[in-house]
Amino acid sequence: MKSQKKKIYVGLSGGVDSSVTAALLVEQGYDVTGVYMKNWSKDLPGFPCPWKEDYQDAKRVAVKLGISFEMFDFEAEYFDKVVQYMLKGFKAGITPNPDIMCNQEIKFKLFYETAREKGADFIATGHYAKTEGGKLLQAVDDNKDQTYFLYRVSEEALQHTLFPLGNMTKPQVREEAKKRGLVTANKKESMGICFVGKVGIKEFLSQYVDDVVPGNIVDQNGVVIGEHEGAILYTIGQRHGLDVGGGLPYYVTGKSMEKNEVYVTNDLSDDNLWSDTIKLTETHWINSPPKVGETYQVRIRHRAPTVNCKLLAITNRCATLILDDKIRAVTPGQSAVLYDEDICIGGGIIS
Repeated sequence: MKSQKKKIYVGLSGGVDSSVTAALLVEQGYDVTGVYMKNWSKDLPGFPCPWKEDYQDAKRVAVKLGISFEMFDFEAEYFDKVVQYMLKGFKAGITPNPDIMCNQEIKFKLFYETAREKGADFIATGHYAKTEGGKLLQAVDDNKDQTYFLYRVSEEALQHTLFPLGNMTKPQVREEAKKRGLVTANKKESMGICFVGKVGIKEFLSQYVDDVVPGNIVDQNGVVIGEHEGAILYTIGQRHGLDVGGGLPYYVTGKSMEKNEVYVTNDLSDDNLWSDTIKLTETHWINSPPKVGETYQVRIRHRAPTVNCKLLAITNRCATLILDDKIRAVTPGQSAVLYDEDICIGGGIIS
């Protein structure tokens, strides 16, 4: 009796990474179904949503590969779980990361659960990461590694997930797409907010938040040196977009949502810019919690180098890290992700 092929549902976004992911799995002998996740379709002024174009590109790839193709409409859940989370964070004066929440709530929960209910043995995505026995490992391509965005995924989901691009670089992926004549081979990567394509955060927030109003920019000496466009738009460590002109560059060190003020410094050694301690809330550990007193590596933003740290305390869903070296612009609302060499062990939200 012929052994049955393993059934895999691949998230096809209409980009080159997921296209090559699907192609490789077909060639490896899996029974592949491509799925376009419709998470967002709303146009914003001057920024038409590219979802129809992405959907068509995903469908063309599926036809080229000769695989089944479906669309899962997660738009309502996405707005509830990801967009509302993001808006709540910005209104509170912190800088949330919607990509991380999308992976936690949509791709590796809703998509995963729906695919499994439909009989999938595995799901697969075009993320640059590796998984082994329910563990999350860094990709070969340091520049593209996306484990930072995946640290809130569950061990169960990882046990049923494949990341075929984990051992490839981006140029290799594009080359593989060209070899196979995939329509997405030369498609540019989308920038800006993860779900709206080219739109920037200012344009997006202005549609949903009423209090994006100008206010004072105050320097380290308490002197008003300019006007900002809305405190909600600024993040710790930010240098561009301050428009205070002349002399040394200014960096954002803090802000007051109540006063609608943004605080800056042009002194790069200002203590308000640097931290050697990080406090985390809403921690998530993929396999088991890290051990107090042990040394790990921590990353505070995508592509940032890791810094050695020691876990000082861990209680409930909180943790405290002491860093070997001070780092600049530790930003509340963003994530700090812990590694044990190549293994991503989890992390939490910076408080």
